[in-house]
Amino acid sequence: MRRTLALAPLALLAACKPPASDDYVERTRIETPVEGPSEPIDSPDTEGAIWAPAERDTRLLYGKPGERPLFALECLSDGMGPEMGYTRFAKADPHAQAILALIGNGHVSRLKIDAAQVGDAWRWEGTVPASDPRLDVLTGAREVEATVPGAGSVILNPSSLPGELVERCRALDEPLSEEVLPPEPSPPADPA
Repeated sequence: MRRTLALAPLALLAACKPPASDDYVERTRIETPVEGPSEPIDSPDTEGAIWAPAERDTRLLYGKPGERPLFALECLSDGMGPEMGYTRFAKADPHAQAILALIGNGHVSRLKIDAAQVGDAWRWEGTVPASDPRLDVLTGAREVEATVPGAGSVILNPSSLPGELVERCRALDEPLSEEVLPPEPSPPADPA
């Protein structure tokens, strides 16, 4: 009898809440799902794409002549030391972050790249110090594959221009060598 009386409050509590059922979803409010990442884009065709200097001699654009650029490299200097900026001209989700994988010339490099707002659009941009050895991937004479997840892979056709820009940018960080002057002659010894 005591057992029955002790279980009575539990039975009353169980009666207050209905058991799980198929119509549970209908009885509760479901929040609208958070928008996920955009659909990935296809890798662009880079046959005939070339590197070309932009208006500033510190910037290179890569793409097919007469078409929208696909990639850019730029030497940036803000007084704190030169940096190499890189841009993948592809749609990015607002505030997204990713890794730019560069494979070629005997190197594999991974660089941070973030979505940057330019006007109403978002695209991929990043910077690293010009002295960063991961940029060596761009200094060879072979093609380089540049991949941003969701933005496809861009084959960067062989050219000496990216390597030359990286080396020029790195040279900005080197201290200026002082001209070495011959020592001044010593005055003659006094014979006294």
